[in-house]
Amino acid sequence: MDGHDKDVGGESAGSGAAPTGSDAVPVGPDAAPADSGAASASVPAGSGAAPARTGIAALSRRSQAVAVLVLAVVVATVCVHVGMVFLHVAPSNTVTKEHGRTVDDWIYPEFEQNWKLFAPNPLQQNVAVQVRAQIRTADGAGRTTRWYDLSAQDGAAIDHNLLPSHTQQNELRRGWDFFVSTHDAQNRPTGLRGELSERYIRRMVLLRLHRHEPLARGEAFDQVQVRSRTTAVQPPEWSDEKISGKPVLRVLPWWSVTPGDLPLAGEDRAHRDVAVAQNGGVR
Repeated sequence: MDGHDKDVGGESAGSGAAPTGSDAVPVGPDAAPADSGAASASVPAGSGAAPARTGIAALSRRSQAVAVLVLAVVVATVCVHVGMVFLHVAPSNTVTKEHGRTVDDWIYPEFEQNWKLFAPNPLQQNVAVQVRAQIRTADGAGRTTRWYDLSAQDGAAIDHNLLPSHTQQNELRRGWDFFVSTHDAQNRPTGLRGELSERYIRRMVLLRLHRHEPLARGEAFDQVQVRSRTTAVQPPEWSDEKISGKPVLRVLPWWSVTPGDLPLAGEDRAHRDVAVAQNGGVR
């Protein structure tokens, strides 16, 4: 009896430092952290409590409606402002002609812009450069060729061409712009550059005419004439703008052809000069 009590007492004494009951800490791989019990105590398992809401979701329904309304107003204002600035810096068009006063009232004076984003303004015309010539035949008579549309030939060469040449795209167009900018309405040169532009146009068109009107033996180009045919680009169907579709012709006077105006003849003359030099000056 005493021994049994002693065993029990020893067992009690040996485990006196260990917690008992609910204070016991489980030991083993399935043991949970000590604070998990506290978390379980604060949020009972299976209670279905939702997490705390943050941001706009934490506001009341009325406050949420006000926040959405303010956001919509800000977005709409930004879109309107960007559109007004674009119309302000864009070239003149159907919208600005109809609502230009409204755009100006929005922009000036606080939001004035001068980006030169679309300078120079895009051309709203189709300009075709055409040429014809008078050919002196071997018997002394003459004949006049038909009009050749050089711009249409360049356009046909560019269409469906992934790598069009710089000559096809710009030579004729830039040459004609050069001529127009250096001549008045009566086709009179306004300076030294005007005479240079005339020679440039004359040599260019003769070079192209030589491809379409190969000269027979004894024939030669006597005179050449250039004209432009300008038509306005029609507005879209939804526009109320009215533009005349009648073409405007600018016809230049007949130019006499000199040997220096013929590039191919000039090349032949240069080859002859080289041959003469190689032969010691003997022609």
